[in-house]
Amino acid sequence: MRASRILKMLMMLQTHEKVTAAELADACETSIRTVYRDIEALSAIGVPVYSEQGVQGGYRLLQGYRTRLNGLSAKEAETLFLAGLSGPAQKMGIDTLLADAQLKLKAALPENIRPEIDRLQSRFLLDAPNWFSDDEKVTYLPDLMTAVLEQRCVVMQYQSWKGEINRQLQPLGIVLKGGQWYLLAQVEKDVRTYRVSRIESLTLLDETFERPKDFNLTAFWQDSLRRMEVVQFPIIAEVRLTSLGRKIMQHVCSSYAVNQAQIEPMDESGWHRARFPVGESVYGCAELLRFGAELEVIGPPELRAEMEKMVSSLATLYR
Repeated sequence: MRASRILKMLMMLQTHEKVTAAELADACETSIRTVYRDIEALSAIGVPVYSEQGVQGGYRLLQGYRTRLNGLSAKEAETLFLAGLSGPAQKMGIDTLLADAQLKLKAALPENIRPEIDRLQSRFLLDAPNWFSDDEKVTYLPDLMTAVLEQRCVVMQYQSWKGEINRQLQPLGIVLKGGQWYLLAQVEKDVRTYRVSRIESLTLLDETFERPKDFNLTAFWQDSLRRMEVVQFPIIAEVRLTSLGRKIMQHVCSSYAVNQAQIEPMDESGWHRARFPVGESVYGCAELLRFGAELEVIGPPELRAEMEKMVSSLATLYR
């Protein structure tokens, strides 16, 4: 366990300009006193690790020092190969680089691990896009990758639901969600989200920008998802459901609506009362119609009125 911990510390020192004792202790799940002893052990075996005192202090390696030891276990190596998604890599224009990197990594692994890599890749497939969805055309994704990494501004022509817009952006990150690619970019002081497949044209500029120091891609995206859920499902539908209706809910409603649903036990008539979020009236009713006669809308009044209107129109159409 100590050898594994010291190796992890060495990898952290090698991949960070400076690391504090507290950060090392937190990453290795040990005490700061143990970190001090492990740092002394690294120095004793010739690793040029230096300490800097003061508030901004910490540990750092001698500039340019690198160890060829990677310390990958068999399971860690297998995980790296499993994470190599050929489809998304091809979209980003880095499929050849990914294949070359995997080849070099495989060559560097011990011979007893290599057959396990082949076995793993032949038995697991991650198909990212949703069911029955066409493959998105993301022509400008490689250029966006360059813009994000090199912090270069872009000018794009974009087809939004309001119409066509032309805009200069500062690309901050790219997200793959449910088989769809999204660009997160700064426009003046706002960070906005764009669907990459809706970009009609894109020009990569020589002009660069400073990336906001406090911008965290993962945190921003997760916060965006939470805000989007509230906007997409603003109405709490009050309904009556049959037992079959409960099963239908698992298939026709979003996972957000299913997780937020409050369903009461079956009453004497064989129905359940339930509450769960749906979209605005017209869109919410369109979703609830998929339940057929296994669901009755009780409230809110405006949602029931819209449902009655829609059902009446359908009855007239099919009469």
